Amino acid sequence: MTRTASHTRRVLDEFTVASDALANPEARALLRAEAPGLLDSPQAEQFTAFPLGGFLRFALGLSAEAAGRVLAALGEIENTAPPRSEPAAIEPDRDYEDHSVPRGSAGLDLPTSGEVHRMCEVTLTGPSHGNPFVDVELAAEFRLGKRSLTVGGFYDGDGRYCVRFLPPEAGRWRFTTESTTRSLDGVTGILEVGSGNARGPVRVADTFHFATPDGAPYRPVGTTAYAWTHQSEELQDRTLRALARAPFNKLRMCLFPKHYLYNSNEPDRFVFPRNPDGSFDLERFDVRYFAAIEQRIAQLADLGVEAELILFHPYDRWGFADLGKAVDDRYVRYVVRRLAALPTVWWSMANEYDLLTAKRPEDWNRLGFLVRKEDHVGHPVSIHNWIRVFDQSEPWLTHASIQRGGDDLAGKVDEWRLRWNKPVLIDEFGYEGDLDQAWGNRTAEEVVRRFWEVTLRGGYLTHGETFWSEDEVIFWSKGGDLRGESLPRIAFLKRVVAESPGRIDPIRTDWDAVSGGVEGRYLLLYFGTGRPRFRNVSVPGGMRARIDVLDTWNMTIDELPGVHEGTVRVELPARPYMAIRLRAEAADDE
Repeated sequence: MTRTASHTRRVLDEFTVASDALANPEARALLRAEAPGLLDSPQAEQFTAFPLGGFLRFALGLSAEAAGRVLAALGEIENTAPPRSEPAAIEPDRDYEDHSVPRGSAGLDLPTSGEVHRMCEVTLTGPSHGNPFVDVELAAEFRLGKRSLTVGGFYDGDGRYCVRFLPPEAGRWRFTTESTTRSLDGVTGILEVGSGNARGPVRVADTFHFATPDGAPYRPVGTTAYAWTHQSEELQDRTLRALARAPFNKLRMCLFPKHYLYNSNEPDRFVFPRNPDGSFDLERFDVRYFAAIEQRIAQLADLGVEAELILFHPYDRWGFADLGKAVDDRYVRYVVRRLAALPTVWWSMANEYDLLTAKRPEDWNRLGFLVRKEDHVGHPVSIHNWIRVFDQSEPWLTHASIQRGGDDLAGKVDEWRLRWNKPVLIDEFGYEGDLDQAWGNRTAEEVVRRFWEVTLRGGYLTHGETFWSEDEVIFWSKGGDLRGESLPRIAFLKRVVAESPGRIDPIRTDWDAVSGGVEGRYLLLYFGTGRPRFRNVSVPGGMRARIDVLDTWNMTIDELPGVHEGTVRVELPARPYMAIRLRAEAADDE
């Protein structure tokens, strides 16, 4: 059941594990010549499990230019580390049922009625011998008039097979199943779907933004709790209570557990069931784990919070970061078929994809296209980086998900929007907190400043919180309680944006302030850490404006008297984090 990697010549590249290069005498000599004295340093030793590209930049401190030159030279050297072996693909068993079993004879259970944008589950009762997770393939075609959608099915244990469908419109949807297993093949039925009032899934709108199917704008204001569903039930419930009081409408979370700083607990359940010897059965899925995840996604939805599900990440001690292509494909297919009909799901292919040394860009492209193929709803899909930003122009990516901690975020959002013609989300720039790691001790002032700057350049930002706790319950990973000072100020920004008559896009006004809004109708001018005593503001031609002074830290709004045109001197309090807002006024209003 295993296959060995091809014997074609393998070379060292930026995704090769650094330890493989260091074990090669020729490569080690090259690295020693490039970074004398650093190669044997404690810092270099600490990062030998990193990919070579990151090792050169992060551990050895090489510039991007120098790292590129070294990688080009290393690319001429053979990787002499033993090749990986990985499980082989398993094809469905065409003889899973005897030919005496009538086609389409499986039991069928249907909902009495359905609603647009609410999950409808078609349940079939069928055989359970062998391993239906890999032995049986199932799908159904749903038809309404000329519209047709094919939806993959999955096995849910105990002879229960499911096809989950999110109806995009009302009507009598007829379906027919197709399966490699006789009793599940050719089952037909009708779903009566009414209009209802469900909001529906979020999708890209107007190139750089998001909306729900009715056209209502959706502005992601996200936060992070990577491993919250791998904690105790009590802690998960605390997390939900904290989110109910917070301004966030999206949560980044992992399906696999996390092994990293302040993350050492062993979860009760995993994606795969555990064997008696502690290993995992990679040919089956733990349906009780998925039932628990589905409950938590539903509870998030009740709070108005989308669940951004991270499919892979590198912080792993269980082997999930290196499952092999066949298992990766099987896992992704099962997850998407099982969860895509939940309307509040987003997909993130990976957190810090470039630290997953077992995968190359072509693997991510294969998996990304697989998600798009299996997701009949069309949920947002992204991939998140450590150092090297993935090629966001790939067609399977709906938006850019970026990690970047520098002070040039506002300008980079401008650049990335133009380069990729997609929404830009800064999903990691550092976290508000007081940890001993630079990424985990940002001040609330810095967090709020970045939220304002990225927002006014037409991008979106994701929050995280990393305050030290004796029990190592830190929200950024385990959830729990939120206590940062940025929260009410993010809520204030959310309110200001909601008062806009349209989507916030970049508007170039002043060279020394960040500005954005809706052309001719709504303008925000933000000064960040600057502290001007006053500002001469030019009201755009043809616009009569109400002018407000916003204190983004103290969360106050003071309106200047009257309606203004031309150039207006606006008095300011000479302290940081101030903004000026212009709101268009109707011509006959004073």
